[in-house]
Amino acid sequence: MSNPQQLRYSKEHEWLSGAEDGASTVGITEHAANALGDVVFVQLPEVGDSVSAGETCGELESTKSVSDLYSPVSGEVTEVNEDVVNDPSLVNSAPFEGGWLFKVRITDEPADLLSADEYTAFTAG
Repeated sequence: MSNPQQLRYSKEHEWLSGAEDGASTVGITEHAANALGDVVFVQLPEVGDSVSAGETCGELESTKSVSDLYSPVSGEVTEVNEDVVNDPSLVNSAPFEGGWLFKVRITDEPADLLSADEYTAFTAG
């Protein structure tokens, strides 16, 4: 499993892209998708919602369990991935591409986001 180098990661297993058009993309990592099993339902924040770093903002339901979705940063949700709402299996099949979850205009970013190498070491430990 390889974590894209250009992304940053939270210890709750979310990834964050760099800002594009003022918004960063959030998804869950391949590690988290594999741990969840087959995702069958996704509840995402609404466009316009404020999210806070480290706080829950949705949930992912799999055939095994229900897991909270945490925001890796604070900000305003600018877009949600309707494709994932309609086909939750995208979270498993393409967690870093088509399985992204939402976009956020960041107002505050915690200092403890991990690089790809740090996240790989974190999940190996």
